Amino acid sequence: MAEYQCPHCGMVISDEDALLCHFCGESLQRAGKGFLGRVKYSSSKVVWFFVIFAVIFSFILLTIF
Repeated sequence: MAEYQCPHCGMVISDEDALLCHFCGESLQRAGKGFLGRVKYSSSKVVWFFVIFAVIFSFILLTIF
């Protein structure tokens, strides 16, 4: 079980799914940990690359089947 430290109050949080501190209520700043969070908070070039790739890939699948 992982323990996280709140960046605001410094208290240790042992809940892995918590997004807010149990003591002070501030954000634990875990929004960008997953793949979708990285894409959401990254530069616009990366987002446009994934959008164009998805459109081209879906067009190719549509023409094959």
